[in-house]
Amino acid sequence: MAQGLELSVIDFRSSWNNMRHHTEEISSDRLLVRRGQAFNITLYFSNRGFQLGLDNIIFVVETEDTVYLDSEPQRQEYVMNDYGFVYQGNKNWIRPCPWNYGQFEENIIDICLELLDKSLNFQSDPAMDCALRGSPVYISRVVCAMINSNDDNGVLNGRWSENYSDGINPAEWTGSVAILRQWHATGCQPVRYGQCWVFAAIMCTVMRCLGIPTRVVTNFDSGHDTDGNLIIDEYYDNTGRILKNKKKDTVWNFHVWNECWMARNDLLPGYGGWQVLDATPQETSNGFYCCGPASVRAIKEGEVDLNYDTAFVFSMVNADCVSWLVRGGKEQRLHRDTNSVGNFISTKSIQSDERDDITEKYKYEEGSPQERKVFLKALQKLKIGSSQGPYGADLSPSSPMHLSHYGPRSSDSPSLRPSDVIQVSLKLQLLDPPNMGQNIKFVLLALNMSPQFKDLKVNLSAQSLMHDGSPLPPFWQDTAFITLSPEEAKTHPCQIPYSQYSQYLSTDKLIRISALGEEKSYPKKILVDKIITLAYPAIMINVLGVAVVNQPLSVQVIFSNPLSEQVADCVLTVEGSGLFKKQQKVIIGVLRPQHRASITLKTVPFKSGQRQIQANLRSNKFKDIKGYRNVYVDLRL
Repeated sequence: MAQGLELSVIDFRSSWNNMRHHTEEISSDRLLVRRGQAFNITLYFSNRGFQLGLDNIIFVVETEDTVYLDSEPQRQEYVMNDYGFVYQGNKNWIRPCPWNYGQFEENIIDICLELLDKSLNFQSDPAMDCALRGSPVYISRVVCAMINSNDDNGVLNGRWSENYSDGINPAEWTGSVAILRQWHATGCQPVRYGQCWVFAAIMCTVMRCLGIPTRVVTNFDSGHDTDGNLIIDEYYDNTGRILKNKKKDTVWNFHVWNECWMARNDLLPGYGGWQVLDATPQETSNGFYCCGPASVRAIKEGEVDLNYDTAFVFSMVNADCVSWLVRGGKEQRLHRDTNSVGNFISTKSIQSDERDDITEKYKYEEGSPQERKVFLKALQKLKIGSSQGPYGADLSPSSPMHLSHYGPRSSDSPSLRPSDVIQVSLKLQLLDPPNMGQNIKFVLLALNMSPQFKDLKVNLSAQSLMHDGSPLPPFWQDTAFITLSPEEAKTHPCQIPYSQYSQYLSTDKLIRISALGEEKSYPKKILVDKIITLAYPAIMINVLGVAVVNQPLSVQVIFSNPLSEQVADCVLTVEGSGLFKKQQKVIIGVLRPQHRASITLKTVPFKSGQRQIQANLRSNKFKDIKGYRNVYVDLRL
């Protein structure tokens, strides 16, 4: 009888396999293979050679790929691309913020695996946790909970305030690598600080590193419904100023989450594909601060009873808003707006720097019968449609009311829909682009659409907003008295000086201007508003010469102080996967008013292909002047 084979050495052929599995950027000496794809290994035996027909070797493997995307361009974008954009601003001024995901950078794979081992799931039952790691539904919930630090030593602490003195202002970050490396280097202590776009960008890095197709998605005018009734209640005083919400419902100017591609074998057929995961710690899910995976198709169809957290995500994109006027301790309902939440849902296009609008993936067209049908279906599934009192009886789009307007979230209210009684419309219109450091010039337009004279009193105010909808105190007020002849239009010019708004501006650079008007002979009020985002001039980046792997490269960065006052503590950060081994920090110090400057950095690219350089300039007066430049790196001259 032939002697059995004695295994001596296993050659995993790491370099050859990794090249074919597109993991060579992570490592060439460790085997890193992807699901559902063949790989080769070589076995060496010490006592004799393998004899075909005599010897048998049996391998037992499971290779089901529950995250498989059948489109190669989509795989390149959602797994392989190591840079992208996170969309910010407001629905009328959508700004791409460049981001370095860096999922293939040195040590990132080890940090991602460490993140899994630090989860509460692994700590409580390591064997069960490891057994479930083949499930993208399970692993996505674990990662989602570990990106924030509310329940554990997760990657990021969240903070929504104006005090970041003991950490980094979230607006300053330009990439995930520095954050993940800091978390690892400090013994897994949460990094300070993040907000929604940082949580989502970090999660994108981790999920792409683990081979799960992932993209970053921004929802403008995003609802945060804390009591689960699909209604966002907002309160205003008699000047049109937003009051702090008693129920803590809010509409975020924008909110950022992830979509991950996976099969949903835990649901009925048809609900696989893109799934929402939101690592921003808003509400708990089964006792932990995570959200999802929620099927995008289930959200669109109002299937809010399906796992996980589908009802909460539905409210972020399709809740109704009810506005209330608070006077003398009493609340007067002004208007129910059925279409102001969930606008211009955006993600980066495939293999392009353009923006894709994917709103129709989340809901039917606003104002359509199908959209209202789905909303009612969601209410019924949540068993709250019949218990809402004044809410439940009024679900149709644009119900007629004495005071009817386009909604307090409208960043650019085109006009007030005239009420049947007042027959006056108001509109706020900017005269110049809202650039940081310049005065804000706008006009109030008033139009009388009736055959009678109208005497109007209009209270105007301005206040800063955080991007999560939290209001700051008003810093500007004005009153206009306007008399309108029948069918007459008039304008009232307004100006807010930079010297007046600068000291009250939030990091998010959001200002809400409101106008609350009333006719002398009629007690009902008219409310319109405009939300503006102040813009900075972008950083310019020039690549001097041809970029080639392992050859020196010079990069010129041009930046300026846009303000008419001196700024101090200026720091420029520059990074880019495959171009810089680590984030570069340059101390600039003081910049004179309106001063333009440039520096030249030298680097040696170490990876070929399409790359991106990201830059940020911060000072004691601003935190996030950004710029980017795409660079193609040749393998050789």
